[in-house]
Amino acid sequence: MKKKLLWVDDEIELLRSHIIFLSEKGYDVDSVTNGSDAISKIKEIQYDLIFLDEMMPGMGGLETLSKIKEINPNIPVVMVTKSEEESLMNEAIGSKISDYLIKPVVPSQVLLVCKKIFESKKISGEYVAKDYLQDFNEISRKLLDKMDYKSWIEIYTKLVGWELEMDEHPEIGLRQTLNEQKKETNQEFSKFVEKNYLNWLENPNSENTPVLSPQIMEKYVFRHLRNSDGPVFFFILDCLRLDQWFVLEKTLINLFDIQKEYFYSILPTATPYSRNALFSGLFPSQIAKRYPELWGEKKDDERSQNKYEKDLLQLLLNREKIELKTDLKYMKIIDPEVGKSFEQNISSHKKTHFMAVVVNFLDMLVHGRSDSDILKEIAPDESAYRSLTNSWFMHSSLLGTFRKIAQMKNAKIILTTDHGSIRVHRGAKVLGDKEASKNLRFKFGRNLKVDAKHALYIRDPERYMLPRRGVTINYIIAKEDYYFVYPTDYHKYLSHYNDTFQHGGISMEEMILPVVFMESKA
Repeated sequence: MKKKLLWVDDEIELLRSHIIFLSEKGYDVDSVTNGSDAISKIKEIQYDLIFLDEMMPGMGGLETLSKIKEINPNIPVVMVTKSEEESLMNEAIGSKISDYLIKPVVPSQVLLVCKKIFESKKISGEYVAKDYLQDFNEISRKLLDKMDYKSWIEIYTKLVGWELEMDEHPEIGLRQTLNEQKKETNQEFSKFVEKNYLNWLENPNSENTPVLSPQIMEKYVFRHLRNSDGPVFFFILDCLRLDQWFVLEKTLINLFDIQKEYFYSILPTATPYSRNALFSGLFPSQIAKRYPELWGEKKDDERSQNKYEKDLLQLLLNREKIELKTDLKYMKIIDPEVGKSFEQNISSHKKTHFMAVVVNFLDMLVHGRSDSDILKEIAPDESAYRSLTNSWFMHSSLLGTFRKIAQMKNAKIILTTDHGSIRVHRGAKVLGDKEASKNLRFKFGRNLKVDAKHALYIRDPERYMLPRRGVTINYIIAKEDYYFVYPTDYHKYLSHYNDTFQHGGISMEEMILPVVFMESKA
């Protein structure tokens, strides 16, 4: 069906060639010479686009625009004017015009505006599809080559970028292709980690070893503490995936100059291990040996095993002889009220040298979605999960806090996470005694057994820098998108946990994580 246009200009005869040109391009164009006739036409006919002259006798362009928006606020209006005054442009833009043309206009400009308004989604989608299919082949080729940890970061960031592009262009129908490629890539990534992880632990300073969780403070935080003229805020957003960060970044880029680095979470990619390692600068087995009273109970209960994060951080600062100008501050935001209170009081920390802040919302969202039919309905897939993350962030006290920090003199923010999460689809049957840990992506217990295709089997925990819990205790860590299910009531739990977001295992989503540096643009 032809798009129907209305051109409003008191010198319409001078624009007759433009109207003929648009008609030849397939548009149905009406014309009138004043605002009053334009309003009458718009009340009778449903137009797809209006070109509106700003300078007309009688009812002027801006007044006509106001009346048009009263009749149909969603109709695109392109303002056409001889004036280049900034104030007029601002007024027109504030009145929600779709575009702005300066006379004399040429036919190609007019056609470009029409294409931008009517076909930009389609045209950009076609280019997105073309570019992705080129990258698809490039990524598939790279998977056949010898890969290092940097190559995996490059591939994963590309795939995440394409996921966000697909969010913008669902109409191109390549989502399933991307999902299948990501599944294949995670399969190869799991093999890569299984083959190289021990080498990383044994050769921490090798150029072939990525930065791991215990090195975050040394590699990325301490230099800012030593060279800071203002407060340094260290935010840990529990369970933040890279795709979620890219969503938050679109808002924060307006407030801060942003730089990014990447690191790998240790295994298991679960809070008691990865976040304690991050704060302490030690691997879990080292924490358990040096500070057994701070490692917590032998159960993997996140509440009991992450009670001492501030203590572990203070011990690390002491060991590294980092002298703070003020006492170390630590905050854990576990509910909206705590977040609001923190936002209201953040200005009191202008002179705080170093403050660590743990934000638990995303982790609670992951756990909540597993048991909530409403959350599953709201966020049925990764795309919707990103959208839900953005909706939370845009209305959160966390964004309000960042805005206030952006106004502080010489303030710096370092933002990272302890681990990500993956949407699981395949159950892996595991055998073990009833005392084994309850986690779905990793377990420790007596004589655990699982198919080696589905999990990394750890007989000697100490080699993996994990606490030895007993002679017969071993660990298993799920690969790709598998999750552990016991034979008892197998189908019940297989169904219950299918299509939930989990963490603790080996996948790009859980292991490849951002460290972000933000300094205020103000």
